[in-house]
Amino acid sequence: MRSTGFRRTLLTLVACSSLALTACGSNDEDDSASGKTRITVNCMPPKSAKVDRQFFEEDIASFEKANPDIDVVPHDAFPCQDPKTFDAKLAGGQMEDVFYTYFTDAKHVVDINQAADLTSYVKELKSYETIQQQLRDIYTVDGKVYGIPRTGYSMGLIYNRELFEKAGLDPDQPPTTWDEVREAAKKIAALGNGTVGYADYSAQNQGGWHFTAELYSQGGDVVSADGKKATVDTPEGRAVLQTLHDMRWTDDSMGSKQLLVINDAQQMMGSGKLGMYLAAPDNIPILVKEKGAEYADIAIAPMPGGKATLIGGDGYMFNKKASPEQIRAGLKWLDHMFLTPGDGFLGDYVRAKKNDAPVGLPEPRLFSGAADDKDQQVKEANANVPVENYQAFLDGNQSLEMKIEPPNAQQIYSVLDGVVSAVLTKEDADIDQLLKDASGKIDGILARG
Repeated sequence: MRSTGFRRTLLTLVACSSLALTACGSNDEDDSASGKTRITVNCMPPKSAKVDRQFFEEDIASFEKANPDIDVVPHDAFPCQDPKTFDAKLAGGQMEDVFYTYFTDAKHVVDINQAADLTSYVKELKSYETIQQQLRDIYTVDGKVYGIPRTGYSMGLIYNRELFEKAGLDPDQPPTTWDEVREAAKKIAALGNGTVGYADYSAQNQGGWHFTAELYSQGGDVVSADGKKATVDTPEGRAVLQTLHDMRWTDDSMGSKQLLVINDAQQMMGSGKLGMYLAAPDNIPILVKEKGAEYADIAIAPMPGGKATLIGGDGYMFNKKASPEQIRAGLKWLDHMFLTPGDGFLGDYVRAKKNDAPVGLPEPRLFSGAADDKDQQVKEANANVPVENYQAFLDGNQSLEMKIEPPNAQQIYSVLDGVVSAVLTKEDADIDQLLKDASGKIDGILARG
């Protein structure tokens, strides 16, 4: 599923990962006649995001200056990948040479034979070994490399420090279990005046996405390890739904308005009427820049439960028709644009700070080892947000298992949406029957592939 954006630059653009993105098709080919290798790339910020657009163009210009034998042709669109047209563009040969994908796209693109095998080329990607192994693994299928990660996120508990204080809670000691979330939500809701303790999504597949994150946090899984059977009809699945049911109907800490989506929760949090909701750190600048919150009031903690958290993100894959020269050129471009610690479109924190973009958020965190150290040092030196508000998230994530979304995620989320919405809108919802029915539907989805 999408988070709400992973730009380290401007907030006027909700980034490629926040919504389903689409790219413009291309018939451009390797321009060998001119002596240059031409590559088409997508996910260029639209003209409406003026500063992001400027940064992207600046970085392409500096890349072409350093590599005069390469011509980069960027295609902009917003959003960058539209699920409704993604497969059709691939099948129709209209995809760029280097194209944006969600983590959950990787195996599918390989399965339909639309991705170039990068295995023999990645040794030429200077940064490849510095990228976190768990992120590299996402684009590795049957031992072969088919893509390069660009960003990653993990889910956590965003909370309002001011409301915690008003409710007599310690904002420096956020909840670490779901029982503690429930108790904190009751105290926050007791403040009255329309204040909601905890909000959750239950529409537009976002309810299924959050159910998955909550199930992971309880130690459960949506599908079996072999990807063939549903595993939601379990004690962990029932625990997720029972907690939501009890918070909604017994505690009255979730408010009466349900069938919420991400924008609803953001609006509530930004207006100071919501205590907690699940999201990734990239929500924080949106809450401030677009929804009226203050950085000082917004903090993030790790996923309650202590078992695991859902991770997502994006990267780039290569058109199966790309020539060896185009693949090599594309890898050089990725190194320059996204994969140099403390530099490039996503990592130039000095430039970001000068343009009033948030610097110091705990994610994305792409690198490992010395590369991560360098990236974090530059980020810390230019931080302009209260980084102490995110320390609990960073510390807590160290002990959590990082789990990617299930196969056929959107179809499965659609099924689970109905389960979550039923629990939040019907006090007498039959949790056991809901999970049994959902399990059968998910089995059918998995059987169809």
